[in-house]
Amino acid sequence: MKRVLIPVASGCEELEAVTLIDLLRRAGVEVVTAGLEAGPVTCSRGTVLVPDTTLEAVREEAFDMVVLPGGLPGTTHLDEDPRIRALLQRMDREEKMVAAICAAPMVLANAGLLAGKKATSYPECIPEAHLSTLEYREEAVVRDGRVITSRGPGTAMDFALALIEVLTTPAIRQQVAADLLYPGAG
Repeated sequence: MKRVLIPVASGCEELEAVTLIDLLRRAGVEVVTAGLEAGPVTCSRGTVLVPDTTLEAVREEAFDMVVLPGGLPGTTHLDEDPRIRALLQRMDREEKMVAAICAAPMVLANAGLLAGKKATSYPECIPEAHLSTLEYREEAVVRDGRVITSRGPGTAMDFALALIEVLTTPAIRQQVAADLLYPGAG
């Protein structure tokens, strides 16, 4: 079974976080949610999430993918946490996958993981200094090698389904989509 870490920070976008957690678990992926600190996390619209654990408790564990939900100021909290940057850079060195949605591709850019890659984000969230080093796209989901990015809350389902396909199989992605009555799932 594939294992995914989803760090959640105060002010994260709950629609993205919950959609990612829910759909990946429906696909049989082991999802570990980790707060930057112990205790509940209040999201950008006031929804309260209770992470499975803390980042400190799992940051040295093995994961197949790290997925960053966006939202503000959640993305800023992720970006300012040196443990997140170290974790992302370790994932890159180990040739593991990283993914981010909405404002969170900024964290990947600041960790040096988007240079020379195709990527997307919520408009104007990738720092200007990094835009010249990547090929910016306005597609809902962009995959370039081991990096997957997405635009925002409205693309969260597409993003989660794309991650399912990468982590499992196209058939499992299709089954999850069909079970949700996702348009075009057949």
